[in-house]
Amino acid sequence: MQVQTGKRIELIDITDRVRKHVSESGIQNGICVLSTKHTTTSIIVNENESGLVSDILKLLEKLVPPHAGYAHDRIDNNADSHLKAVLLGNSETIPVINGKPLLGTWQSIFLAELDGPRTREVTVTVISSD
Repeated sequence: MQVQTGKRIELIDITDRVRKHVSESGIQNGICVLSTKHTTTSIIVNENESGLVSDILKLLEKLVPPHAGYAHDRIDNNADSHLKAVLLGNSETIPVINGKPLLGTWQSIFLAELDGPRTREVTVTVISSD
């Protein structure tokens, strides 16, 4: 699935799109693997509450500030984006039960854009256990 991002760093809730993809797959029970092939994006699961989203973004900036003398900045000037992606990871695996992704009450699935805005690709693979 393609996701258009609008900022350099942001969390984009893709939960409804993933639910639709799982539903359209027709699989009742199994797993849904979400991954991104981009080295400056990540897939994470957490609560979609505006304060928490802001806190996550501030934490990433604090842990890996831009332009802090990284060697990779000599090439693309986006080393902080790559390093943030290393911390977050590029995939998540979610159980599918009764045709739906099994998420907790407050869980949402996010694409973390760390070097946008860009058009990004999220691969959704649904595997049946039946």
